[in-house]
Amino acid sequence: MSEDVKAELVALIPRLRRFAWSLTGSRDEGDDLVQASCLKALGALEQYEPGTRLDSWMFRILRTGWIDRARTRARRPASSDPELLESLSDEGYAERKAEARMTLERVRAAMERLPDEQREVLALVAVEGLSYREAADVIGAPIGTVMSRLARARTRLGELMEAAA
Repeated sequence: MSEDVKAELVALIPRLRRFAWSLTGSRDEGDDLVQASCLKALGALEQYEPGTRLDSWMFRILRTGWIDRARTRARRPASSDPELLESLSDEGYAERKAEARMTLERVRAAMERLPDEQREVLALVAVEGLSYREAADVIGAPIGTVMSRLARARTRLGELMEAAA
């Protein structure tokens, strides 16, 4: 593995973590997913084509891992993230920071209510800043599908946020 690819992979970790957190709704589970994805990528590095976008390749690996985990857990009930809930109720933070955390929690909760297909496209485009074409490459769908899912996700997210307010 070249030093450039190693450095690029390390630089991608914060973006991978944000995407994984968006998909899983949990910091711990998201971090586990990122770790597993990085290990998988390192084991399959010969499949990476130098000169292509490492971030798209890594997002696809992470997404595939998330889908595999979701299929495995389909028979188990959902769980909450107690650490996240505890951190939101910490009275030591300034009012502004507490309000921002509560808003973020409402957005996260609303995103969890979106269908998986809409949530992943919203996370790729709105959170990670990928173009529609890049998101289409990551999920393996036509660009029109990305645009349609994103429009439905934004509309539904707005509805859910209004209802929560």
